[in-house]
Amino acid sequence: MSDFADIPVLDLTPLIEGGDISALTSDFARAYGETGFAYVINHGIDRGASEAVFAASRDFHALPEEAKQAIALNLAHRGYIAINTSTDVTTDLAEVTRPNQSASFMMMREDDRADPDVYLSGPNQWPELAGFRPACEAYADAMTGLGRRLMALALDAAGIADHAILKAFDTPTIWLRLLHYPPQPPQSPDDLYGSAPHRDFGCLTLLAQDDVGGLQVQTPSGDWLDVPPVKGALIVNVGDMLHRMSNGRLISTPHRVINATGRERYSVPFFFDPHVATEIAPLAGTGAPKFEPLIFGDFLRSELEAGYDAHQDSDA
Repeated sequence: MSDFADIPVLDLTPLIEGGDISALTSDFARAYGETGFAYVINHGIDRGASEAVFAASRDFHALPEEAKQAIALNLAHRGYIAINTSTDVTTDLAEVTRPNQSASFMMMREDDRADPDVYLSGPNQWPELAGFRPACEAYADAMTGLGRRLMALALDAAGIADHAILKAFDTPTIWLRLLHYPPQPPQSPDDLYGSAPHRDFGCLTLLAQDDVGGLQVQTPSGDWLDVPPVKGALIVNVGDMLHRMSNGRLISTPHRVINATGRERYSVPFFFDPHVATEIAPLAGTGAPKFEPLIFGDFLRSELEAGYDAHQDSDA
């Protein structure tokens, strides 16, 4: 992997409006084979939907702590994640001993009920906040549609002609996270992060951020590069599962958040992943397998139980 000094920009117009995507496919392969991150523009997500979900996030985080704790994160990984309750202990990128300095609301796929045979299934927990649920659901629906298009593009970019794996996304594992990062004190210790250095563990992350900044990605040489907000653009990155599916052709790049701006920071990442029962393995056409197969749900269980207080001490 070669070093990089900036974040690529991909124009999704031919993917969204229809047309020849050969140049975009090549650009995608280059961006995610070398950097692992890119800004995407002309992505088709309505600006009103994005503004509504950011407004919903600010309204939620402004609620009294007691109201948020009423829907505290449950074993289905839905609800309120309070500050100081998640720690990236499984990362190999830093010695992380302090919890992340962020709070969030987590929405996943809306299931009618919890199925004991499907890990993380169940209904969402919703705050008593006017307009909150419709804003979240509309945004998640739009991002799910974009995620499906981007997954097909990613397979093409990785040289994977057989798209049968996309059936695993017919009932996807989705995560909509409304994050709030309070400003970190000026004299914070070096190992205190808004979000500690990590790689995302799924397939695709589609991030909307406000104008505050604080996101950084790590170059192969070990330097940290700022990823400043670009109005109207989403930041899309590859996670570990797509890295494995592509047999390493698409890379999962380390990143972190340090909010040293003195301002409140809000971001809305959307994670688009396959059904939890999916076997993750290098796909045909990517060469001799470099990774052993794993079941996505088993991997998720180990990650969540290690990193979140709410999942520890649980046999569920």
